Amino acid sequence: MARKTTRRRGLLRRLFELVFLAAAVGVLWVGLYRVMIPPTTIYIEQERWRLGEVDRRPLDFDALPARVRLAFPAAEDARFCAHSGFDVEAIREALEANAEGSGLRGGSGISQQVAKNAFLWQGRSWIRKGLEAGFTVLVEAMWPKARILEVYLSVAEMGEGIFGLEAAAQRHFGVSAAQLTARQAALIAAALPDPKTRDPARPSGWLSRRAAQIENGAGTLEASGGGCVLD
Repeated sequence: MARKTTRRRGLLRRLFELVFLAAAVGVLWVGLYRVMIPPTTIYIEQERWRLGEVDRRPLDFDALPARVRLAFPAAEDARFCAHSGFDVEAIREALEANAEGSGLRGGSGISQQVAKNAFLWQGRSWIRKGLEAGFTVLVEAMWPKARILEVYLSVAEMGEGIFGLEAAAQRHFGVSAAQLTARQAALIAAALPDPKTRDPARPSGWLSRRAAQIENGAGTLEASGGGCVLD
């Protein structure tokens, strides 16, 4: 009996050590990306292997006009500056919409998407979701909101084999991200839920209407001071 108890304690101690080590690695990894843009991600490398090459270019975040920055919170996470990584209201609305069968909606905000895109792999497993939640907490605790948006705009998929806003701006509109108009930024943001099938340069009627909504939302955010992403 004593031998079994000792063995159980040994296993629990090893498990605790593994959890502590994983947490320490996570903190160091998130801390590293606070001062450097992720050089690549798991998903980018998967797409590079599938397609042969991808288009990703360095982004000068500081040069982005206010309306360009604000288009993405307006499209993806309107309460980005108000919550701490998890927009409970948006998650609840998405669950209700999906339960009613009114179309699949995602409830993940920008911080959650950064946690997934920068540190993890694509998928719907509970393990990945748990890790995503953990990385979201770390990102929110260790990075300012403007940094979260900068990393998001540097690694997000914005077209077939296109990653980051700089590559998207040049591929879709032939200009740098800093030269995008408010309308062009809104069109790119409108395509984000399904960037492989939606073309900002040749928008459908629905995409044009959605971009107009985003442009108005970005204007509202700018009028209120721009919040955390213009600091």
